[in-house]
Amino acid sequence: QVLLAESGGGLVQAGDSLRLSCAHAGPAFGPYGMGWFRQAPGKEREFVAAITWVNGGTMYADSVKGRFTISRDNAKNTMYLQMNSLKPEDTAVYYCARSRALYSREMGEYDYWGQGTQVTVSS
Repeated sequence: QVLLAESGGGLVQAGDSLRLSCAHAGPAFGPYGMGWFRQAPGKEREFVAAITWVNGGTMYADSVKGRFTISRDNAKNTMYLQMNSLKPEDTAVYYCARSRALYSREMGEYDYWGQGTQVTVSS
């Protein structure tokens, strides 16, 4: 049983930074890709960022490119999302997930999900 647990969310002001963590427990952390998604009230869940197991290859949604950085520490079975220059439109519940693929923007490629952590950015 794979368990994913997000932490690090909170209430911040526009322009502030937050770092989210995703702790993986259970069978092998690798060689799976991992990703972050978010869901704002009344909106569909959307892709934020993803990272491969090997070489740390990354991809980002255009809306966060240049502001967010995804990383992982395979020795600690943990993935991170550093979020800088936060905007009110970044307000959402953020979910981490494990990919069946190398990495992907598509939710259907992810088979395990965390419960989410709330990020609220005030203007």
